[in-house]
Amino acid sequence: MSDEPDKKILIKTENIVKNYVSGAETLHILKGINLNIEEGKSAAISGQSGSGKSTLLNILGALDRTDEGRVFIGGDEITALNEKELALYRSKRVGFIFQFHYLLKDFTALENVMIPAFIAGIKKKDAMERAKSLLADVNLEDRLGHFPSQLSGGERQRVAVARSMVNDPAVIFADEPTGNLDPFNSGIVAQMLYAGAEKRGKTLIVVTHDREVAARASLRFVLEGGQLSAAEESL
Repeated sequence: MSDEPDKKILIKTENIVKNYVSGAETLHILKGINLNIEEGKSAAISGQSGSGKSTLLNILGALDRTDEGRVFIGGDEITALNEKELALYRSKRVGFIFQFHYLLKDFTALENVMIPAFIAGIKKKDAMERAKSLLADVNLEDRLGHFPSQLSGGERQRVAVARSMVNDPAVIFADEPTGNLDPFNSGIVAQMLYAGAEKRGKTLIVVTHDREVAARASLRFVLEGGQLSAAEESL
């Protein structure tokens, strides 16, 4: 990772520990994770199923809490926030994309992208303009009025990519964003995700088992045995 003085560290973790109790057994999922991600970087986290990739992503995105350790986003310690503050953090400072698109079936593509902006208090006209621009970025400008049932799997996931950016978040967390797609659509969604984040200056963290999706990131990590490997700059 670059140590250039003009680069700002956006995501910083200090000795993250996470355990789960299963019956009489304690599963040590994360064993002191230290991570620094510079603003505007893309990072891919890979590893075997059950290695804790999604757990780490959920902690960074404030969907789960650590047992030990601290997480800083933009210099603010999110591990010190209360539930109300965490909800505000999730709605305004981060965007999420999951393996399943979670689009609302009774709303159009345009409306699905606009909804998080409404919740965040953005005016309807501004939310609509943002949503239209983002859907155009993922080549869905001719699908604005289509419902999820009228879209292909790849198109639905592209709507989810647009939705993740509508509130102008500092960082986007993507958990297996292409996991339900065939190789062709996986490549399209991954290209649009990385390109959209770069175009809008977003920091992007992607959990993926797909080597081709991971290879697109400027930084790559492997999570194994509760430990995260050193970053490797992509070629």
